[in-house]
Order: sequence, then C-alpha cells, then structure tokens
Amino acid sequence: MRRRAGTMLTIAVAGALFAASACSTETPDAGSGQSGAGDAAAYPVTIDTEFGAVTIEEPPQRVVALGWSDAEVALALGVQPVGAADWLDIGGDGLGPWVEQSYQEPPEMLGTLEVNREKLAELNPDLILDTRASGEQERYDQLSELGVPVVGPPEDANAYLTSWQDQLAMIGKALGKQAEATELREGLEAEFATAARQNPEFRDASVVLGVRSASSYAAYVRGGGRVEFMEELGFRNSPAIQQLAGEDFSVPVSEERLDLLDADLTVMFLIGVDAKEVTQDPLYQAVPSVQDGRSVVLSEETVSQAFSSASVAGLSYALDKTVPMFAEALRG
Repeated sequence: MRRRAGTMLTIAVAGALFAASACSTETPDAGSGQSGAGDAAAYPVTIDTEFGAVTIEEPPQRVVALGWSDAEVALALGVQPVGAADWLDIGGDGLGPWVEQSYQEPPEMLGTLEVNREKLAELNPDLILDTRASGEQERYDQLSELGVPVVGPPEDANAYLTSWQDQLAMIGKALGKQAEATELREGLEAEFATAARQNPEFRDASVVLGVRSASSYAAYVRGGGRVEFMEELGFRNSPAIQQLAGEDFSVPVSEERLDLLDADLTVMFLIGVDAKEVTQDPLYQAVPSVQDGRSVVLSEETVSQAFSSASVAGLSYALDKTVPMFAEALRG
C-alpha cells in the first residue's frame, strides 16, 4: 500500500494540490537557452513510473523540475531547469548552500503542492520531472495535460519517499546523463562507506530520529531518506519506534511517551520551532539518552535542510556536518 504523507509534511509544506487556475490558452513563448540534456544518440529512452512507462523521444531542451530536490539533481547532472519548485522553502531560486552549481538564468518558481499551471504552460516545457512527489493520480493527470512526458515517482514508491538512488537514476536516464548519474551515485556511496568505516561504533547502534513541531513530537520510520541515511552509516532504527510504523513516514510520540525517543543515539529535527523548545523541555531532558549526553539537536537550519533534501549534494553536505556530531554524542 502506498504510504501517504502525514501531518509532518503538512506542517512543512502547507497548501492544497494545484491551483485552480486553468492553463493559458495563448501560444507559450519558448524563451531562450537550452537545458543542456544529453546527446541525441541516447534517445529514445523509456522510464518506468507509478503511472506506467514514459518514453522521451529526444533530448529535452526545456526541463521543468517539480519533485522534491529534482531541480538540484538536474543541475548536478549539468542540466538547467527553466522551472522549479522550492519544497524546503529556501527562497529565491530554491537552491541551498550545499548545491555547488548555480543557474545561468533563474528558473520560474512554480510552487510545490500547489503548482501554478498557467506559469507552467507559459514555460513551454518539453519534459516535466516530478520523481519525488505525492504520486497522486490527479497531480499526474493535470501535469500531463500539457502533452509532454511527465516522469513521476517510481512504481510502488511511497508518497514523497522516492530514494535518492531511484531519483538520480530516473533523472539521469530522462536527461541522457546516465554515465554522470552513475558517477554521482558511486561517489556518494563511497562517502557513506568511508564514514561508516571510520566510525565502527555506529554499527548496530540504535538510533531515534525524532522531530519536534510547534504542536507535537514525532519520530521517523524506515522507508524515508532520513532513516536510510543513518542505516547507510551502520545504525539501526529503534525497534520501539519501528514497531509503531503505519502508512506515514513518521509516527506521533506523545509527551507521556517521550521515553520512546531513547536509543543509543537520539537525533532531533526541528520544524518551525527553536532548539530551546526541545533542549529546555523537562520531559525531553528526562529521556535516558539525553541525560547521558547521547543526543544531537539539529539546530542549524542548513544542516537540517540538507539532510532532508535527500539529494546527492544535500546528503554529501549532511555527512560532512553530522557524522562528527554523531560520533561525539555516542561517546557521551
């Protein structure tokens, strides 16, 4: 069963699916510049998605990247989207400091859950990337109204939980950049392997990835990029948390059960709250791992955003910043 995004996503990115505005009836202006997709010899390519096989006949020249982190993955592969989405609410062109590349021309920002379909049509795209999104039929159908290939989430993917590996592979194939995508994947896998090898204490240590919003505590479960990140380092998600897993990528943790946040290592994400609302909470302070100093609160927004981006660039940045913190915390 497809896992649907729950309350934590609602807090992070509010809004309804798509604006009611109709597509422009005027002939779209193609604008200027190429997106930089691969050589024509690589085409046609066919990509399996949740909505069936999608065939791209020739190198796309005007790519719109709507899925979570799709734009920065395209940039990492040398392609400049003409339209993009800002899922992490970074502002501007939607690129965090962890992204090495920059736009030659700023893309049209089109929204996340609520996509401005009129502006999208005016961009005259020839490919729409939506690999990490809700996976809802309505969203796909409305994007498909433009009559261009739409690369949605992979088959049987959970909502918003397309793995970084699948996202990279799908976008690499769509853009004719499969060799470059393989190189990026191997590079990040090597970074994870090195970090795990240099920190053998991570192996089989239990971890809780908690999250505090303005109204509640929760914890992430397997299937999402955050837990996968820790598993690549050798950690195992807390069995006490994992057994509560349902259809969402997080489970609620009541104040009466903050003991569930206890593990060999407790890592806390923040959504819309200051770190002191966690660190100064007497109930949080009473968690055994917190009392022992085996906790990390990701108070630096850029680190938390990079971690949550679940892109090659973001995960590499997060590795550099968080692994030393995890190692120090485990020493207590």
